[in-house]
Order: sequence, then C-alpha cells, then structure tokens
Amino acid sequence: MNSAKLTKKLWRQRYLILMIFPFIIWLIVFRYIPLWGWIMAFQDYKPGKPIWSQEWVGFKWFIEMFQDPDFYKAMRNTLVMSFMGLIFGFPLPIILALLLNEIKNIVFKRTVQTISYLPHFVSWVVVASLVSEILSPSGVINQILQKFHLTNYPVMFMADPRYFWWIVTFSDIWKELGWNTIIYLAAITSINPELYEAATVDGAGRFRKMINITLPGIMPTVIVLLILSIGNIINIGFEKQFLLRTAATRDVADVIDLYILTYGIGTGRYSFGTAAGVFKSVVSLILLIFANWFSKKATGYRMM
Repeated sequence: MNSAKLTKKLWRQRYLILMIFPFIIWLIVFRYIPLWGWIMAFQDYKPGKPIWSQEWVGFKWFIEMFQDPDFYKAMRNTLVMSFMGLIFGFPLPIILALLLNEIKNIVFKRTVQTISYLPHFVSWVVVASLVSEILSPSGVINQILQKFHLTNYPVMFMADPRYFWWIVTFSDIWKELGWNTIIYLAAITSINPELYEAATVDGAGRFRKMINITLPGIMPTVIVLLILSIGNIINIGFEKQFLLRTAATRDVADVIDLYILTYGIGTGRYSFGTAAGVFKSVVSLILLIFANWFSKKATGYRMM
C-alpha cells in the first residue's frame, strides 16, 4: 500500500483512530510505564532514595525466592487451583451459551441470563460470607447431609484443607459462569442463519445443528479465550483465597499473589516482591507463547 492510499484510508478512519487514543494512553500510563519499576527486582530498594541511587544486587532476590520452601508451596497452590478452574470452569460457559441459544422462549431465556449474570456483580467479600455461612457446621449443606443421614456429625468444610481447593474453584465458577457466557453468545449471533436453514432442510435436529454448526462457528473465539486463560494460569489473584482461607487451610490457600503480599510488601521487602512479580510475568508470557504455538499446530487457530 503506497503512502497516498494509506493517508486516504487513515483520513477515512480518523474518528475511529481518535476514539482509541484514550485507551492507548491508558495502556501506556498503567501498563508500560510501571515496567520501569522492574529494575527494583535487581536492587536492594530502600524507600526515600532515588531509584538510580539504590544498591544493585543482581539476582539476589530471585535466588532467595527459589530457595524459599514457601514459594514452592504457593506455586503448587496457584497451579492446582488454576488448572482446576480451567478444567471445570472453562467448558461450562460454552455449554451454557449453547443451551441458552437453543431456548426459543425469549422471556425465559432473558430471565436465565439475568440470573446467571448477577453473581458477577457481587463482591468477593459478600460471596465469601455466603459460602462460609452455607458451609458452616450449622449451614444448609450440613443440614441436608444430616437430614438424609449421609453423615452423623457436621462436616468442617471451611477448616479442612482437603476441601479448600474445591470450594474456591466452584465458588469462582458460580460467580463468573453467567458473565463468561456473554462473549460466546455474541459469537453465536455472528453465525450465518442460512447454515441452520440448510441443515434443517437436510433433516438435522437441534443437537446436530449445535454440534456441527454452532460449536464450530464459535471455535475461533473458544481458542482465543483458551489461549488467554492458559497465559493467565499463574495470575489467579488472591481475593477469593484470602477471604475464604482460615488458619487451618493457610498451607493450601497461599498463592503467588498472597506470597508477594505477605513476604514482599507486607515485610517491607519491595525488591523481593518485585522479583516475584517479574517471575510471574515472565512465566505468563512463556505460557501464552506456548499455548498460541500449540493451538496453531493442533487446530490451525491462533491468537496472533
């Protein structure tokens, strides 16, 4: 494309280009400029001194992090809960979107959508309180178990480390299931209706059309979101773990972000916390590149 055609095309799209400027500025200010802070991971940072006047210590904090047993415990918890969320949580929004698309009663469909979206707007503080109350010794779950004689005494769900990962995983699924279906429902609307009409003429039922038309039609969207989910395996946050954990479940609740908060910022070791954050970002980038490459090889779809 020569410069004249490029200039003409940019002029035609000038309003669209102007609309994206605020987002570009936001991205630069909040995503790229803070990357300069990564140099703290290679310093013994002391607040109050200019960053270029800090003592340089090389890979000291990375070595200390890799020698800390608590780091590997946090990494284990992070990976286990991430993979559980990916295995159980990723397919369910797709299934729900496919089922919602087959509902012909518009009122019922919108009601189900609204009810499934609502938990997304509830804060984790409220969700954690609800989960703790439901799973308490006098909660609904224990009452049901004892009513049907499935147990003779209350089960201490919140105090038993064996249940913690499952509680976190399914609490997160319940909270985000409806919200995560939105993008799949939007992708379904872009499928050519003539494909369904042709399938109906050929005698295909609703299930066959779902499997052979709807699912392949949204597959590029599914692959892109799967790649992003794999890239964020190590970035699961800490809110739900922090709010749902107890003293008895601390060993299975601490994740990388909580590790950074506790042993980095919490103790004033800002360089140590930054080193752990850099490690997270590097691992996420490697996972993203690998997932994108593997997707291209296995399915032909890729994000970039």
